[in-house]
Amino acid sequence: MLDPKNINDMVKGIIDSLHEGVKNLPGDVQMHMRAGLQNALSKMDLVTREEFETQAAVLQKTRAKLDRLEEKIKQLEDEE
Repeated sequence: MLDPKNINDMVKGIIDSLHEGVKNLPGDVQMHMRAGLQNALSKMDLVTREEFETQAAVLQKTRAKLDRLEEKIKQLEDEE
């Protein structure tokens, strides 16, 4: 799940990019924008870069182990 601080930063960035008249929206509208954005992002099932890189490293190690095991099986089959 995304860090609420990151969501707040994203909302702030969106608000900062809006026209001057729209930037001064009441706090309730900003709160609803933040909640809507958080809801949309949570439905996307996003992960952090750190989580992604951790899982990629685990997958790489698993793949290497699988390759070694397949090679051992091939050697054993050739010995028969």
